[in-house]
Amino acid sequence: MVYVSQQRPENRIEDVEFPVFVDPAIIRAARQIYRTYYEVHPELTQPPLGVAIDRYTHRGKLIFSGRPVLLPQECFVPFNQIESELY
Repeated sequence: MVYVSQQRPENRIEDVEFPVFVDPAIIRAARQIYRTYYEVHPELTQPPLGVAIDRYTHRGKLIFSGRPVLLPQECFVPFNQIESELY
């Protein structure tokens, strides 16, 4: 037997944008990850969606497509937060 959710499309949580409050140290680390990647790959033309970063070690990866699947200790820093202080 298969159960299918009958939620209305306007009630789906995937469509809702929540404000993101990220620790400034994590934003600085995400910015450094982006800068390092850009220095190594100057041919990069497509901006990333953001950086998935570990809150404790500040290690992370640039995300270029799709919704990131995060581990419990990770957070996602959108590119617009990284970019806001780059220029």
